[in-house]
Amino acid sequence: MKVDPAVVEETAKLLYIRALKVLPDDIKQGFQRLDAGETDGTGKAILATMIENIAVAERTDNLLCQDTGIPIYNVTIGRGVELDGAALKDAIRRGCARATREYPLRSSVVHPITRVNEHTSCGPLVPVINIDFVDRAHELVIEMIPKGSGSENGSFLKMCIPADGVDGIKTFVVDKVMEAGGRVCPPTIVGVGVGGTSDLCAHLAKVAATRPLGSVCADPEGAQLERQLSQAVNSLGIGPQGLGGDSTAFAVHVELAATHITMNPVAVNIQCHSARRATATFTPAGVTIGF
Repeated sequence: MKVDPAVVEETAKLLYIRALKVLPDDIKQGFQRLDAGETDGTGKAILATMIENIAVAERTDNLLCQDTGIPIYNVTIGRGVELDGAALKDAIRRGCARATREYPLRSSVVHPITRVNEHTSCGPLVPVINIDFVDRAHELVIEMIPKGSGSENGSFLKMCIPADGVDGIKTFVVDKVMEAGGRVCPPTIVGVGVGGTSDLCAHLAKVAATRPLGSVCADPEGAQLERQLSQAVNSLGIGPQGLGGDSTAFAVHVELAATHITMNPVAVNIQCHSARRATATFTPAGVTIGF
């Protein structure tokens, strides 16, 4: 299967706009689940406002949030896919810039020192483009995630030692959720990375934070940790927008990697209640857009 860079460019553009306007079904269902279980009056009122915001955005074909975020494109390439890697990255970057100029969108991306905004949602190494390979034939998947600054500022890393054990992981995660409080726009998805190196651990936390609700860590120990941390986080009473209630997080997700015998990195990356994403799947039959 040969992939046309022009099609990738147009798809990257459409994915950015779609992700900003339409919330995935799993997140909508997560809201309904939290609303059904919320016992705090203020928390329930805030959840109702959030649910109405989702409906208004779709009804008026408008954005879910004014923050267009840092654009992230996750690309997975299957077997038998023919493409020019450099051309693919260039096409994604052009599509991202076109979405910002043509829709138009507010560009939230600036140079880290000069703070100059190119008004393209692009800059050095942005959009972030992650590329991986999968054992599926004739399939290319591009996932677009606009990561807002409110939630991205809820990012933390600790180089734990093995003696800290699982309790050390749990304590760090709960402490950081408490520290973030309402600044990360709860209810959230709390992503936790465990193991690897410092950079891999932080990446795993981002992967965990942007996984669909209902997905489970492939490692059984990680899955158990997810359940325990989800219960602990939702007992903190932070609630929607940090104003109190049971609905602090939709879930806690965990991703693991092997690590060195003398260390155990732990990272936290939080996704806000507007957990936006959009996905395009390229096959010989064409391109399918979804979540």
